[in-house]
Amino acid sequence: MSAGVITVAARWLPADGKLGEVLAIIAEMRPKSLAEPGCLGYEVYRGVDQPHQLLLLEHYSDAAALEAHKQSEHYQSLVVGRALPLLAERQVEVLQVR
Repeated sequence: MSAGVITVAARWLPADGKLGEVLAIIAEMRPKSLAEPGCLGYEVYRGVDQPHQLLLLEHYSDAAALEAHKQSEHYQSLVVGRALPLLAERQVEVLQVR
């Protein structure tokens, strides 16, 4: 990845009994995010030893593309409106190639 590319590493732990709902929201969110002009990739991983833990790796062309993603209607409705209330824990790191 080239300098300037922003990677978001989001670790999500759904609340008890909410994993299926969270995965369904992610399945709806992923193609919408990938359709954004600045989105370079959107990968979803489940823990091998702890399959209820999720890691989302998102790659954006630059900080402006990430900001556009966060302001998008689909992010606001699916992530902020629906997914975040279903999480017991959430950690987000924003990284850049140097």
